[in-house]
Amino acid sequence: MDQSSIDALRAQDIAPRGHFINGHSQDGETGARHQVLSPINGQPLALIAEGTPADVDMAVRAARDSFVDGRWSRMAPAGRKKVLLKLADLIEARALELAVLGVRDNGTEITMAYKAEALSAAATFRYYAEAIDKIYGQIAPTSGDVLGLVHHAPVGVVGAIVPWNFPLMIGSWKIAPALAAGNSVVLKPAESASLSLLKIAELAAEAGVPDGVFNVVTGSGSVVGEALALSMDVDIMVFTGSGTTGRRLLEYSARSNLKRCYLELGGKSPNIVFADAPDLAEAAKVSAAGIFRNSGQVCVAGSRLLVQQEIYEDFVTEISRHAEGFRVGDPLDLNSQIGAVHSLPELQANLDFVTKAEAEGAERRTGGNRILTETGGYYMAPTVMANVKETDTLFQNEVFGPVLAVTPFADEDEALRLANATVYGLAGGVWTSNLSRAHRMVAGIRAGVVHVNTYGGADLTVPLGGVRQSGNGHDKSLHAIEKYFDLKTAWIKL
Repeated sequence: MDQSSIDALRAQDIAPRGHFINGHSQDGETGARHQVLSPINGQPLALIAEGTPADVDMAVRAARDSFVDGRWSRMAPAGRKKVLLKLADLIEARALELAVLGVRDNGTEITMAYKAEALSAAATFRYYAEAIDKIYGQIAPTSGDVLGLVHHAPVGVVGAIVPWNFPLMIGSWKIAPALAAGNSVVLKPAESASLSLLKIAELAAEAGVPDGVFNVVTGSGSVVGEALALSMDVDIMVFTGSGTTGRRLLEYSARSNLKRCYLELGGKSPNIVFADAPDLAEAAKVSAAGIFRNSGQVCVAGSRLLVQQEIYEDFVTEISRHAEGFRVGDPLDLNSQIGAVHSLPELQANLDFVTKAEAEGAERRTGGNRILTETGGYYMAPTVMANVKETDTLFQNEVFGPVLAVTPFADEDEALRLANATVYGLAGGVWTSNLSRAHRMVAGIRAGVVHVNTYGGADLTVPLGGVRQSGNGHDKSLHAIEKYFDLKTAWIKL
């Protein structure tokens, strides 16, 4: 990856994009398109098809037909494996192109996007391709005159809605296991970050995924997402995004066919630093990256920093120093360490959180302001807010921006209480040299992922999922594929 290659890809014009339905790109029912603005400079980037319920119906019908006739669902697992491995190879070969395309519409710094988006997507398709011919059914322990078999049957049509912050990575977490299991998929990307997933659909067709098996319908959540979730012919919904939308999907399930909904929702993850942390300098460095990379637009970001009182002031000073040292700028510049906030409304919401926090008594140690306004893009200085109270808005609510809330604690009991003092339960972190304390904290923190003496970096071998109002179900690992199967029992009299 070099700057000249990135700049050449940046310079390419993006033709208007349609939906991808039944194996080819096509305009929507009305031909309407919406304009996507690039967070890099605030300028128009692309025109994307504005989907309608009729477009969703067409995609769902194509998915259902492809599932029923068995062109994919009844293909031998080894056959699906071969196709998905080819898709992984195509993604890897086009990794830089896909990364640059995604950065242009979502603002993630290219060094992160290349690995966490494009290469991660290739790895995800490869992982589930390799897994699918190694998943066995079961023989039940019955009496000798009966044979009980438990089969894994694909569920049918999967509706998937993914967010704008890591569309390729998160999209692949849904698409790859769903396809590997033999399902057909209708995907709705975020209306402001659809480009890379539309390209993935084209590559899937090139790899040999049959027509109708993988479809993408672009447009607004209030139209396309709602129609997909209300469809009587979608068997399950998988979603990553806000709690507000997650609640809506559950309502739509009740109003339609009671489809199962797997929801990965928001977080306000506690990152707890004890005075006996093995390396406080390393803890500060990693904790800063854990909230400020991708401008804090990471679902598992360590956005609540809980620091033991005896090291509190020194640690806040150190993490503020790291915040001020990040190079914020053009996300397609290899020298930038932090890119853009995704949109102007998101930027304004972040700034409003800072204003509210100060009004409630928190102390702004650094950042909190819009920067690089001359570019026309949406950039915010990494922000450290100290002495945030448990009752403060900034302590309780997800910001989804580069804003860190820092709170002191006295002892382990208080740290655990504060860690669990929100409605969320997605991730957490603990820094300590005490092995027994580490195990107690892992057991006590109500979250799907707890890091110890690190923050972030968990790979495909382990599941990601939330508890409480951070959702249900899991992405990643072999556990993730379970939701894309139904268990079917065969009870055979011998």
